[in-house]
Amino acid sequence: MRNVKVAAVQMTCSWDREETLKKADYLVRQAAEEGANIILLQELFETPYFCQKHVFEYLQLAMPMEENPAVIHFSKLAKELGVVLPISFFEKVGNTQFNSVSMIDASGEILGIYRKTHIPDGLPYGEKFYFTPGDTGFRVWDTAFGKIGVGICWDQWFPEAARCMALMGAEILFYPTAIGSEPTLEKDSRIHWRNTMAGHGAANMVPVIASNRIGTEEEGDSSISFYGSSFIANQHGEIVAQLDDYTEGLIVHEFDLDELEKERREWGIFRDRRPEMYAGLLTHGGRR
Repeated sequence: MRNVKVAAVQMTCSWDREETLKKADYLVRQAAEEGANIILLQELFETPYFCQKHVFEYLQLAMPMEENPAVIHFSKLAKELGVVLPISFFEKVGNTQFNSVSMIDASGEILGIYRKTHIPDGLPYGEKFYFTPGDTGFRVWDTAFGKIGVGICWDQWFPEAARCMALMGAEILFYPTAIGSEPTLEKDSRIHWRNTMAGHGAANMVPVIASNRIGTEEEGDSSISFYGSSFIANQHGEIVAQLDDYTEGLIVHEFDLDELEKERREWGIFRDRRPEMYAGLLTHGGRR
């Protein structure tokens, strides 16, 4: 048996970065007290979601990983608590900015970085103004509590990303997220959002954990009401824990990774893959 407890946290964010870090710290500590080994915080949690508008001044928020206050703080906390923490942050590399996750192991060591592959464009999610598409490729890390992969928000809509990480050996998938109302499209994407990720869990027979922010954030004449609903789905795509759309808090669930590995072998979906038949993934749709 290799029992691992995972947690997802959700909270509001503000421009008081010190206060926001304190809130995140409190929730991580609370999750650890409940036995969580891997704890997921939401996307870009240090500040409000600044991508609603194209504002040149916000480019100054980007920092090298080694200087980012959240990465520094949670590296120390991961070591103190003995937990694994994927930390989302706005990264500066030379003259380029990325939407990134630093993978911090239970020792406090930074195992590496993942840079968001798929960047949405279309206000109020105008991320292409701020972020260059990631250059790391998909990553899987062998942490103290299992092999885990991370996609960032818009990555969660692409089954190719989840399958790539599963083929690389990911035993659990994590998705830090910032999503809410769609004032341009006038639709509620909540169920679609949840079902898509839960489907990745079912298709690859691995648990999926999503952390989303809550609260209404305004930038000029633009406004997004983030719908929370952070959840944990099991290897069958069933939602085993979920938060509501307005409460700050956390959820925890335990999985036996050895049992999940046994079930994947027995079910045979990876045995019966036919990669030689999938060339259309690279040649169809106008993109190669």
